[in-house]
Amino acid sequence: MIGEEAMINYTNFQIVGEKAGPKCKPFFTAKVFSKLIHNDPYGRISIMQFFNYVMRKVWLHQTRIGLSLYDVAGQGYLRESDLENYILELIPTLPQLDGLEKSFYSFYVCTAVRKFFFFLDPLRTGKIKIQDILACSFLDDLLELRDEELSKESQESNWFSAPSALRVYGQYLNLDKDHNGMLSKEELSRYGTGTLTSVFLDRVFQECLTYDGEMDYKTYLDFVLALENRKEPAALQYIFKLLDIENKGNLNVFSLNYFFRVGCQ
Repeated sequence: MIGEEAMINYTNFQIVGEKAGPKCKPFFTAKVFSKLIHNDPYGRISIMQFFNYVMRKVWLHQTRIGLSLYDVAGQGYLRESDLENYILELIPTLPQLDGLEKSFYSFYVCTAVRKFFFFLDPLRTGKIKIQDILACSFLDDLLELRDEELSKESQESNWFSAPSALRVYGQYLNLDKDHNGMLSKEELSRYGTGTLTSVFLDRVFQECLTYDGEMDYKTYLDFVLALENRKEPAALQYIFKLLDIENKGNLNVFSLNYFFRVGCQ
C-alpha cells in the first residue's frame, strides 16, 4: 500500500493474470504493465489504475460495437442520419434526459449531433470515422448523463445535457422574432450582448449555408459552437474563413482593418 493506494509488482501481476483466465489474458501483458508505471521506486503499478484501464478498454470495445450497428455502409464511418439514429435510441437510457418532452427529441438530437460534426468533420464530408468518435471526449460527455446524481454545474457545462440543449434552442426561439423558424441577419444581430458588427454578420451570411438569406437551426448551432469554443481548431477555422474576405487563405492588414474599423466606430 502507498497511503490508501494498493500497488502490485510485475511478478504478482503475472500470477493474477494466470488465475484470471483466458478472457482476461490480453490485459495482463508486459506492455500494459509498463504503460501504467508512474515513477514508483519499486516498479509497481496502482491496482485501481489498472482496473480503470481495463474498464475503459472494455467500454471502448462495447461502444465501438454499438456504433458499428449504425454504420449502414459498413465502411467504419457514420453519416449524419446514422448518428442521429444512434443518439435518438440512446435517449431513453440516459436518466438526465428523462424530463425531455418527446416533441423536443428531434431538436435535441440535432443539437447533439451538430457538435460531433462541427468538430470531427472539418472538411464537411457528411461523415465521421467511428474511430474519431471513440477518440474524442464527446461520447464521455454524452454518456455522463447516465449519472442520476450529476451536479448542476456539470450539467450546465455539458453541451449534451437537457439544460444546455434547452438553453441553446431557447436562445434561437428568442432571436426568431417573426416566428418563421429561421433567423435573418437583423435577428442574429441580437445574439449574446448584441455587439456583433454588421460587417461580421454580413460575412456570416455570405459564408454559411442560408435559405433565402436566412439561417436555419443547424447553421445557427455551428455559429454558436464556433463562438463558444474559440480556442478549438474547428472554431478557429470557422472564424478564419469569415475574416478571410478575399478568400486567399491568409489575413492581411486590409482584412483585419476592415473589421476593426467598424468595431471601433
